[in-house]
Amino acid sequence: MAAMPFGTLSIRYPEISTGNPNYRKPISFPSIKKKKSITVSVVVNPSESSPSLPEKPEIELEFIGPKPEGDGTYPVEKASAISGEKLLRNIMVDNKIELYATYGKVMNCGGGGSCGTCIVEIIDGNDLLNERTNTELRYLKKKPESWRLACQTIVGNKENSGKVVVQRLPQWKK
Repeated sequence: MAAMPFGTLSIRYPEISTGNPNYRKPISFPSIKKKKSITVSVVVNPSESSPSLPEKPEIELEFIGPKPEGDGTYPVEKASAISGEKLLRNIMVDNKIELYATYGKVMNCGGGGSCGTCIVEIIDGNDLLNERTNTELRYLKKKPESWRLACQTIVGNKENSGKVVVQRLPQWKK
């Protein structure tokens, strides 16, 4: 099979004005002459398989709605995220999954951890999340251990994978 060039790289050295007070003498490269071009060719052999990067672990998330539907079942929304890369709040916002109650929609802090309006309950998969932060300990002092602030909860640790089940707006649950 014939080699096919992939691309060309040209390096050019512009003239430098010596009238500049910040002028520094350029570094000399004996093998490269000024105003000359160097062409680099990359050969791609399609018969060779490129080494694949290892897949990053992924966390599957299920978000249970706060109120049952007409048939008595709770609505479930699903999302996934690369382990250890995102906060639960950002995953919910990115996937347009309702996070805030009415007051929180208007008065939330935007994920800064200073309002306590992004409360969720972790039904399953708590071991796939980070430990409660000091902010959570302050805002959730009298709440169940399963309640978390979505803006403080990192999903995964870059090594684990699995499934997390989240109850949205647990304060609405009856």
